[in-house]
This record gives sequence, structure tokens and C-alpha cells, in this order.
Amino acid sequence: MSDPKRPLGLWSATALVVGNMIGSGVFLLPASFAPYGSASALGWLLSTTGALLLAVVFARLAQRYPISGGPYAFAHIAFGDFVGFLMAWSYWISVWCAVAAIAVAFAGAMTSLAPDLFTTPANSAACAIAVLWLCTGLNLVGLRAAGIAQVVLTILKLLPLIVVIVLGARAINLQSFTPFNPSGDSLLSVTTTTAALALWALLGLECATIPAEHVENAEKIVPRATILGVAIGAIVSVAACMIVLGLVPLETLKTSPAPFADAAQAFAGRGASMAMAAAMAVSCLGALNGWILVQGQIPLAAARDKLFPAVFARVDSNDTPRVGLVIGSVLATLLVVANFNSTLVGLFTASILLATAAALLPYLVCAAAMFVLEPREPDARQWRRLAAALAFVFSAWALYGTGAQALEWGAGLLVAGLPVYAWMRMRRPTLTPVTDNLHDVAGK
Repeated sequence: MSDPKRPLGLWSATALVVGNMIGSGVFLLPASFAPYGSASALGWLLSTTGALLLAVVFARLAQRYPISGGPYAFAHIAFGDFVGFLMAWSYWISVWCAVAAIAVAFAGAMTSLAPDLFTTPANSAACAIAVLWLCTGLNLVGLRAAGIAQVVLTILKLLPLIVVIVLGARAINLQSFTPFNPSGDSLLSVTTTTAALALWALLGLECATIPAEHVENAEKIVPRATILGVAIGAIVSVAACMIVLGLVPLETLKTSPAPFADAAQAFAGRGASMAMAAAMAVSCLGALNGWILVQGQIPLAAARDKLFPAVFARVDSNDTPRVGLVIGSVLATLLVVANFNSTLVGLFTASILLATAAALLPYLVCAAAMFVLEPREPDARQWRRLAAALAFVFSAWALYGTGAQALEWGAGLLVAGLPVYAWMRMRRPTLTPVTDNLHDVAGK
């Protein structure tokens, strides 16, 4: 019999990873990759390798420390209160900014389905806010309901991508892959640029570790869900994007607002555009539901360790962190409202910039945490330390590759959290350490 306090199983946890990785990004990436042609495959190769290395890191850390909090918890265990707080603060901001971005992407998909209803920025923003709170309401019902919805929505979002891969593979025009590098830039430059673009589509690989205390047999299920979810998400994303590159002429693809709709038109005829717009809406809905589920868990874990205000530690009878969910959704709503006069693209870009800048630093620190926490043992398991070192290098490169503007945003976000940390230290000069007995169960 399943434990009602641990309502997430292997498939729910895997769906959380796949669903949060495959959201709005994969549907828009082919247009971003078009200027670089098939040379963009090099960027996919690099980012996918980095994502798998990070998946190994998070899987191992989750196996040794099966507690909720994911990136925050691992950083806290390895480096203490201050670094733990910064990672919780940074990652939490990343999550609700991603929620705003995905809600805006959903509104963009609805614009294609019902253009007469969403012609103004205000209407589009209202649509984004409505779906944001719809998914928040679903998560407020409880993790079990959110987990079931995530499995269903992940299946629904994978189906159209699989259709594009299977049917599109037979209709590929090999001429679309030439020239190999139409940009004229060096292969190193192209690889760096396309890998950075691909990174957004692969964010979310750590999501199964965040609600670990709500996962059955977490020390086994969370690592499996992490590796399996990253593998599925990466394979489907890479295959679908490369198929689209082979179906639509590059010149057309560069300016396409709906690359997958254009690709479906190439082998399915009329009606495909509406079908793919609907698929993108479902995909965004699944990603939004998953990220909102995560949204309440990070501040919950930090508040239990007395690094966030106590209000975030409140849960209902179903162990749902209602206050954290609502506060995160209010902040995401404010981000949408503050930019509602922008175009959808402008609003989406602003939200993505914030989310990406705030997510990369926790990846970097968790790779370092793995290197610190993994025992030095003279056996074959030392490959994990090598994986951690390579994941650290990849994360550092990715953080640098986001550019000066993203780095400035990231630094500003961290500084904005310092008064909160100072306030918590004044209230509680001696903070409660992460569960003391964790190190007793860590030698698995």
C-alpha cells in the first residue's frame, strides 16, 4: 500500500523531470538554431553531455541524502547556512520566474489558437495569469493530484513530439542540413552559442530531488527518476529539433513563430498548425504544473532549517505548503503584470533571463557539493568524483556563457536576498543545522 505522506512514485517523479524539462523551450528552439544549421547538433551534444553529468550528481546526492530541497539541501549540507541560504534564494527566484515565463508561453500558444481573443497585451497577460492560478489551485489540492496530472500532461506533451519524430523522419529533406554551418562563425563559437540556447530546454533535470520527502523509497526512486527523466527529455528534445531542421528550409525557419507547426505542415498538410499550437499549449500546461509543484518545496525546506521565514514552513493536512505556493504564484503574477505592456516575446525573454541566471549558480554549487561530500574510496566508485568535476566545469562554462547581462541579474538577485538572511540571523543567531542524522545514513 502506498504511503499517503509519500504520494509520488517512480512515474510521477520521472514525469516531473520530463515535464519540467520539456516545456515551451523545445517548441521554439528550432527557429533559434536555424542560423547555425545542422552545426547546432554540436551544441546539443555538449549540453546533453553536461545535463547527464549533472543528472549523475543529483542522483548520487539524492541517494545519499533523500530529503526535500534538492539543490538547496545539498548546498546546505556541504557548505553551511550562508551558502545554503543563497542557493535556496537563487533557485526559488528561478522557479517563480520560470513559472511566469511558461505561463506567458501558454498565452502565446493560445494566441495561435484564438487570435481574436488575445490580440492585446492585456488579454494575453490575463490568459497567462489565469492558467498560472489554475495550476496553483491544482497543486493546492495536494501533491497526489498534482502528480497524477503531471503524468497525464507529460504523456500528452510527448505524443505530438514523437509523431513529429516518427513521421517527420520519413519526410526529411537532406538538403535542409546543408550547408553544415551557414552562420560563417567558427565551430567553437557556434557550439558555445547553440549549447547555451539548448541549456534552457534542459533545465529541470534536478526536479525529482526537490520533493524527495514525498517520494516513495526516495533513496532509490529519486536517482532512477532523475537519470530516466533526463535521458527521455534529452532524447526527445534533440531528435524533435533536428527533425524540424530537416523538414523546414532554414530561411523559412529563421523567422518562424511556430517551427513545429511548419514542420507538421510539411508532412501532414492543413490543420497541422492548429494541432501543434494545441500541443504547445498542453506542453506549457504540463511544465507549469510541475514548476509550481516545485515552487512550494524549496522555501519549505529552507524554512524548516530556519533560513527562510517560518511562514513558508506551514503545511496543511496533506503536507501541502500552501503559503509557499501562493506567495510564489503572487510573485510570478506580479512579474507578468509589471511587464504586461510588452509583447509576448519581450515578456517571455525578460522572465527567461531572470530564471536562467538564478538557476545556473545552484547547479555549479551542487557539483562542488558532490565533489566535497562523496567519500574518497579506492575503488571504481571514484568515477562519481570525476563526474562531479566535469559537471562543475560544464556549469561554470554555462554560467559564463549566459553573458554579462545575465550575470549582472544573477548578482543582483543574490544581493537582494542578503537582508533576508541578516534578518533571520538576528532573529535566530544559532540556526538549526540540516538534519543531524543525515550523515549516519549517507554511506550507502
